[in-house]
Amino acid sequence: MKKIIIRYPLFLAFFTTFLSAQEKEATVTVDTLSNNIYMLTGKGGNVGLFIGENKAYMIDDQYDYMSNSLKQTIAGITNKPLAYLFNTHMHGDHTGGNSNFNSESTTIIAHDNVRKRLKDQAKAEIKNNPLLPEMTFSEDLTLFDGDETIMAFHVHNAHTDGDAMIYFLKDNVLHMGDTYFAMRYPFIDLKSGGSAEGYIKAHKKALLLIDESTKIIPGHGRPSNKKELETYVLMLEDIKATITEEIKQGKTLDEVKNNIGITSKYDAVHGGGFIKPEIIRETFYKSLANK
Repeated sequence: MKKIIIRYPLFLAFFTTFLSAQEKEATVTVDTLSNNIYMLTGKGGNVGLFIGENKAYMIDDQYDYMSNSLKQTIAGITNKPLAYLFNTHMHGDHTGGNSNFNSESTTIIAHDNVRKRLKDQAKAEIKNNPLLPEMTFSEDLTLFDGDETIMAFHVHNAHTDGDAMIYFLKDNVLHMGDTYFAMRYPFIDLKSGGSAEGYIKAHKKALLLIDESTKIIPGHGRPSNKKELETYVLMLEDIKATITEEIKQGKTLDEVKNNIGITSKYDAVHGGGFIKPEIIRETFYKSLANK
């Protein structure tokens, strides 16, 4: 496993609807997942980097203040120009660096709804806003680089209403964005079109595509695999079934939020992240009750 560490002084704190980052220095760690694909971990969502025959491809770009650290890290891996930058969804810890990476030589790609939501947030004209994706798709998009096939596909109402996964067929690496929080409870953004059922369906779609050798880049957490994702889906389905039954029995939101027994067998492993057990119970209740 290849490790690269770069320290970079903080010059800007970037706030999103669900995360606030204020650090004195930023560290970028690189995991080598194949001969051509790397996972870059810093502050914000995990970044994917694919080195093609003549150009590089990037998936997500973390917070605005991480851009210089990421650029230095990428320069230490390859001198090939960055041609495409995928946004897996619209949250600022995955798109905050868009303006810093967007250029005449780099095209930002995302689902249609990502562009719409970023435009609404930016409140600026499209032509004057480098934050916005320049190429969008509604369902699927395929790119080819040498013998590699790069498949971007939309999953409906999962983490948000604009989620996309990026799969590298030959290298057998899947970037799931925030449709997967490895070893922690997920953040399902109900206000941005996410849903508990859509989140589970997204995982099942991924499982149909991958095999036991697939390397998974989650939106947050360490690199994962099919077996871990299968276990994660079973956990989500169990929570969904239990809370659905609670709703049928007329239990209130407060009763479900305070019922630690619903998630107790998963809390030790998955409850230490941004989303605490009470919050995941609340999220599932609101999503399922409003179905």
